[in-house]
Amino acid sequence: MAKGRLKNGAVAFIASGSAEARAALARLSAAYKGVPPEEAEVIVALGGDGFMLQTLHAFMNSGKPIYGMNCGTVGFLMNEFREDRLKERLAAALETSVYPLAMTARDRKGRIHQAYAINEVSMLRQSYQAAKLKILIDGTVRLEELICDGLIVATPAGSTAYNLSAHGPILPIYAPLLALTPISAFRPRTWRGALLPDKAEVVIEVLEAAKRPVNVVADNVEFKSVVEVRVAADRKAKSLILFDADHSWDERILAEQFKY
Repeated sequence: MAKGRLKNGAVAFIASGSAEARAALARLSAAYKGVPPEEAEVIVALGGDGFMLQTLHAFMNSGKPIYGMNCGTVGFLMNEFREDRLKERLAAALETSVYPLAMTARDRKGRIHQAYAINEVSMLRQSYQAAKLKILIDGTVRLEELICDGLIVATPAGSTAYNLSAHGPILPIYAPLLALTPISAFRPRTWRGALLPDKAEVVIEVLEAAKRPVNVVADNVEFKSVVEVRVAADRKAKSLILFDADHSWDERILAEQFKY
């Protein structure tokens, strides 16, 4: 985790579509002489966690760190919104590298779909019938049949999101792990998921795909009626995120584990 970079003071401001975020965009752009993103050293994203995820995707591999300020309803990825002393906050902020999952999915028509996921790849039943899945790790079948509502492959960054809601484990941000978490497992009832090395390739095959259709979602991109999904971390792709030094991502994840 390194200190944020702010040498020439060039900052770009972008915002979600909410009225609160758009109003903040106008005020901050005027107060700090905002520049276009391509000219900026740092991108300040105004909104909630969903908009922050979109921004991290949009500026992946650009080398530009993203500093989020919360103008939405959820803000685990965001810093507190304050308009004063922003340049000082950016200069002192801690920078974290986030590596996404690369997902490749094949649907029932044989079409191939690819997407990145910073938080998680989720497979979800498409109809009233439970999904029936086979799980392979690095080419070895680890679970012949999982009957469930779905399955999540989560990064450390995403371990406090959908994964946590499905009772998956919280992972420290630099842990070399992925969380494999079932959603409402019916058979085997006792299987609660697994922790995998982040070098592992996960392959999920959809059994009885015509009878039990399944969708796959990579963060906010969805593909319908898939029959096979491959997921692996991509260390060549990278997004950069900035947090205030007194409220780092490590501290947020640690604090989350002691909530009650």
